[in-house]
Amino acid sequence: MKTQKTTDTGMLVIGLVSVSDRASGGVYEDKGIPALSDWLARALTTPYRIEPRLIPDEREQIEKTLVELVDVAHCHMVLTTGGTGPARRDVTPEATLAVGTKEMPGFGEQMRQVSLQFVPTAILSRQVAVIRETHDHAALIMNLPGQPKAIKETLEGLKDSDGKQVVGGIFAAVPYCLDLIGGPYIETDPAVCKAWRPKTAQRPPLAAKEEAQ
Repeated sequence: MKTQKTTDTGMLVIGLVSVSDRASGGVYEDKGIPALSDWLARALTTPYRIEPRLIPDEREQIEKTLVELVDVAHCHMVLTTGGTGPARRDVTPEATLAVGTKEMPGFGEQMRQVSLQFVPTAILSRQVAVIRETHDHAALIMNLPGQPKAIKETLEGLKDSDGKQVVGGIFAAVPYCLDLIGGPYIETDPAVCKAWRPKTAQRPPLAAKEEAQ
């Protein structure tokens, strides 16, 4: 099973953070973490485990959660969902920027390009991405939309009726980004999202699989 726990530091560890006052308060069922989990299960062929967190729209708690996931749980990647709009309670981007050591603006720019293919209000989105670095670890943190459909579209992009990629999703660049910051080598199912790496960074599938085990 992909998400079984292991002490092997070579396994990919992914933090999933759903930011919602109402879902965290039990007013309604959270849909963000299930949507992210389902997409990752389809897209990743590399073993991984998930660290889920459901929290309210409180900047201090968001910051503490992101720091804990990277510094303590040693996640290589953290995906947040919710809290990226212009409303007063939407503070996920501010919390994300506060804990990052490097901003990665290309991810947010591409997310808005993908979403603009579907809704004009995509320009209201404030998603950001950062790298958080400690003395012996680094992780990529990315804000994603709150709706399951938008999460899927943002991660894998837009394809035409023949399956040809029209607008690239952001996850295609994630595996190589993790390579560059010292994370594990991960692979994807190209039918869902084809990871891109320069030829010099590509490894034979067997070698990559053995490293992750």
